[in-house]
Amino acid sequence: MEYRQLGASGLRVPILSFGTATFGGGNEFFKAWGNTQVDEAKKLINICLDAGVNLFDTANVYSQGTSEEILGKALEGIRNEVLISTKATFTMGQGVNDFGSSRYHLIKSAEDSLRRLNTDRIDIYHMHGFDANTPVEETLRALDDLVTSGKVRYIACSNFSGWHLMKSLSVSERYGWSRYVAHQAYYSLLNREFEWELMPLGIDQKVSTIVWSPLSSGQLSGKFRRGAPIPESSRTVQGGAHGPATNFDHLYNIVDALDEVAEETGKSVAQVALNWLLQRPTVANLVIGARNEEQLKQNLGAIGWNLTLDQVKKLDAASEVDPIYPYWHQRQNLKLVPLPIQY
Repeated sequence: MEYRQLGASGLRVPILSFGTATFGGGNEFFKAWGNTQVDEAKKLINICLDAGVNLFDTANVYSQGTSEEILGKALEGIRNEVLISTKATFTMGQGVNDFGSSRYHLIKSAEDSLRRLNTDRIDIYHMHGFDANTPVEETLRALDDLVTSGKVRYIACSNFSGWHLMKSLSVSERYGWSRYVAHQAYYSLLNREFEWELMPLGIDQKVSTIVWSPLSSGQLSGKFRRGAPIPESSRTVQGGAHGPATNFDHLYNIVDALDEVAEETGKSVAQVALNWLLQRPTVANLVIGARNEEQLKQNLGAIGWNLTLDQVKKLDAASEVDPIYPYWHQRQNLKLVPLPIQY
C-alpha cells in the first residue's frame, strides 16, 4: 500500500480508503447503496487492513447515524490501528438548529459522532457542505476548539466551491486556527469539472483531494455498455446516483477508451478508471465502497501498478469536455494549459 501526505499536515493516509455509506441501509436512499451489518462489516474491514487500507470514511447523515454505529462496533478492539473520517453539516433532526455548520450544530454533531463511533477522537472531520448562513469565522473557531480539545485531529471540507475553500483558508491563517488539510470532492473520468478551479487551488494552497464516487455511481464500473440496457442493480436506476443527468454518448466514449486500456493492461475497466485518478495532482486518496467482499477485492486491484503516459493521454482525450466561462476564456487568451500536471 502506498501512503501519501494529507495536504500541509504531517498525517499520512493510504491511497485507498473504505467508504461505509453502504453500512446500515437506514432509509430508501441508502438502501440503494447497501445494507451491510456488523458481521459483514468486520469481514470487509479485515480485508482492508490486510491490504494496508487503514482509513475508514463515514458521515453522521449516512442512514442517520447507523453507518457510524456499525463502523464503531466493527472496529472494537482495533481502534488504535485505524483512522476514522466522518462528516457533519447536513440535517440530523427536526429542530431548526439540527442543520448547518454553526457552533451549536457542530459541537453537538461531533459529540454525537464520537458516541456512535465509540471512540474518543475523530481523525479527520469534514464539513460535508458549505453553510452559507453561518459566518465562516464561527465554523472555523468551533472546529479549532474541537481540535484543541483533542476530540478532532484534523479538519477537512467537502463539496466546497473554490471561493468557499479559499475564504476558509484565509480566515484560518488570519486567526491562527486549524486549517482544512483536505477537500473531499466528486471527481472521475466522467466528471472532470474539479480540475477547472479546485485542483489548481489545492496545488497552490497544499490542500489534498480525497475523491468520493471515483467510479461515478458505478457508471465506470464496466457494467455500462453502448447498446446494452442500464443494469437494474446500479445506483443510477435505484436512486443513489449523484449530479445532473448523464450524457451517455460521452460516457460510452470514455468506456470505449477504458476497454482499450483494460485490454492492454490486463486490468478491469474499474481498476483502470481508479488508477487514472491516482495519477492526478492533489489526489491523496480514493474512497472506495463495496457491497460485498468480491467488489472490495476487485477495487483493491487498482493499486500496485501505473498506467503508461500514452494510456493516460488516451483517457484524457476521451474524457475531456469544453470548460465553462471563465475557464475557456483563460485558456484561449492567457495561454494556460488545461491542467498544471507534470507526468
